[in-house]
Amino acid sequence: MRRRTLLAASTAGTLSAAGTLSAAGTLLSACAPGRRRASDGRITLRFQSLAWQQESIEANKQLVAEWNAAHPDIRVDYVQGSWDSVHDQLLTSFEGGEAPDIIHDATDDLADFAYGGYLADLTGLLPQRLKDEIPPQTWQTATFAGAVHGVPFLQEPRVLIANRALLERSRVRIPTAERPWSWGEFEDAAKELTRDGTYGVAWPLKEPVSATLNLSLSTGGKVFHRGADGKVTVRFDAADQRVPRVIHDQLGGDRSAARTTLGMGGSDTLPGFFGGKYAMVPLGFSYRQQIVQQAPKGFAWTVLPSPAGPGGDQRQGVSPQTLSIAADSPYQKEAARFIDFFLRPPHMVRLARGDWMLPTGLTALRDPALHTRRHGWATGAALAGRLRPAPAQSVRGYPEWKDKVATPALQEYYSGAIGMGELRERLVEDGNLVLARYQR
Repeated sequence: MRRRTLLAASTAGTLSAAGTLSAAGTLLSACAPGRRRASDGRITLRFQSLAWQQESIEANKQLVAEWNAAHPDIRVDYVQGSWDSVHDQLLTSFEGGEAPDIIHDATDDLADFAYGGYLADLTGLLPQRLKDEIPPQTWQTATFAGAVHGVPFLQEPRVLIANRALLERSRVRIPTAERPWSWGEFEDAAKELTRDGTYGVAWPLKEPVSATLNLSLSTGGKVFHRGADGKVTVRFDAADQRVPRVIHDQLGGDRSAARTTLGMGGSDTLPGFFGGKYAMVPLGFSYRQQIVQQAPKGFAWTVLPSPAGPGGDQRQGVSPQTLSIAADSPYQKEAARFIDFFLRPPHMVRLARGDWMLPTGLTALRDPALHTRRHGWATGAALAGRLRPAPAQSVRGYPEWKDKVATPALQEYYSGAIGMGELRERLVEDGNLVLARYQR
């Protein structure tokens, strides 16, 4: 997810929390739960939102205002949070007993909070309507040790954003969600599009782990394997290696991918994309908003599905945005009522359009506004049924494995500094040592 720094290691987060606890406690003490019930019985809930795009912030605030107008006895205060600091900030507020009642986050940040007992089990709090709206595989993204600790409500597939003029001038078949490229066809297309100073593809791999793992689901890659005893081990077999090999070969083999983008984030590639330096860029679905805002006048682009694995397998991993309730909130039932209101189908559509993402709700996903061809909405909506929990979703120790083992190893592999053998050895042997410490 591009808008946030993914989980810091738990140990680091704890230390950081300890260092900032005093200041945060002072800041939040005026909002202590016991002081948020007025003398006439009215209560106030704090809702910390991580909305950051203007359209999304407006949608969030409008929904809060509509709730407050209809529920004078249960007021919701909107609190603006930040993806960049949410993990440490929440850890601090949990430790200080001052967490917001309603918490906006993402599923890949919830595991430590859920296992640490900071988040309420929503299983008995949510209405059946909301439970039925969201597919079982999506609920799995926020389920830890059999308990639901967040309502997944927005998600985004990874897609290929392509220069339409270059694509149409080439001899490649233009893929659709119904007939995607295989990974082999994608390699051939990138080679065909590499000419006259243009690379076929630009892989922004500043953060290579989630992109690699999530796309590898299409080839059957799992990486994390849970045994009968519940413990997770790392493997890196042929199915796990298929997608990394493609990227590696494009960068260092046929040179159909630009090596200069290895250290870039997605936004960093856009100027080169607009300038015709790259024909395609694999990006999250929400990057379309930046493209609409920043593309030069007359620039034509299109949205293509990511390549598919054997048998047309288009599965890919995602970490949806979530709404959770703090375990120590004295107003859990009221918070659940607000979440039910906030995520009604028409509201989910407003939130999805504001964030340029897909709603998880089945009714919301059928809204015609999300199926227009304009800006590639229809392509993304067609992929919604293929989205699955990210492989690392519930793995304790994943943040440390990612930061200390997988990120440097994949960066070195993609740069050509090490081969597949050493990559596998480091991911598996070093990785299992890390995970073992979390599973004693």
